[in-house]
Amino acid sequence: MSRYENYSEAAKYYDKTRVPTGGETLIGVLELSRQSGSEFRLLDAGCGTGAYSELVLPHVDRIDAIDINPDMLAVGRKKFANGAPDACITFHQGSIENLPFEAVQFDAVMFNQVLHHLESAQEGDFSGHRNALAEAHRVLRSGGVVIVNCTSHEQLRHGYWYLHLIPTALRALHDRCIPAAKLEAMLSEIGFAVEGRFVPLDGVLQGAAYVDAEGPLKPEWRKTESSWALAPEEEIASAEAKIRELRKSGDLDTYMGEFDAKRRQVGQTTFFVARKV
Repeated sequence: MSRYENYSEAAKYYDKTRVPTGGETLIGVLELSRQSGSEFRLLDAGCGTGAYSELVLPHVDRIDAIDINPDMLAVGRKKFANGAPDACITFHQGSIENLPFEAVQFDAVMFNQVLHHLESAQEGDFSGHRNALAEAHRVLRSGGVVIVNCTSHEQLRHGYWYLHLIPTALRALHDRCIPAAKLEAMLSEIGFAVEGRFVPLDGVLQGAAYVDAEGPLKPEWRKTESSWALAPEEEIASAEAKIRELRKSGDLDTYMGEFDAKRRQVGQTTFFVARKV
């Protein structure tokens, strides 16, 4: 799936820091979309290690979770091995741009922090996004809901205290993360009715690890945040030198707090909700 992050390596560390941010929003949308008396089937598209599936499983009847990386899937399968019945969740290896499912199978499809990993045919056309969303439309039942959890340009600038330390990565992410207006227009063109967008202000994707001011010094910390995979080695070395300098002077926590201040107003993620018409 990702052309810039080695998720076979990241799978070893991923669940040590990453958390399913925005759970209340996601569960709320799914609960409101349920119809009494019928099975509710959810597709977790780009499921990774299944963190979001684990969160929402009590609120749906059946989950199909798909990811292209076998090592991430192996972690997900192990997570559910002694928990959910086999009938409740099934893992599949495959591309979210070419889903291995028949049409009109699902009541909901969710994309959590995955679309920016897809490639575009040409700069700015977000064709990978369009392919995946069109596939979601194909496999959804009429009235089914798609939920897209992604990061806005404002959130990139102000929602992650460390991104200014790796400006090459920040620019690359800006190009990979689709603008909100363009995403909503794309959803409409594909055949969805956009119902709204929601920003969980209190959640961070790395959980408690996010406020580890020395995190950028640790390779395992960086491997769970794919932004660092877009930074050249010299930029990472410069960021590490800056962190060490601030640690030595005793100013590191103050520095992190200064660059983290606006996150509480803009959040790190935005959930877009749309329904197949």
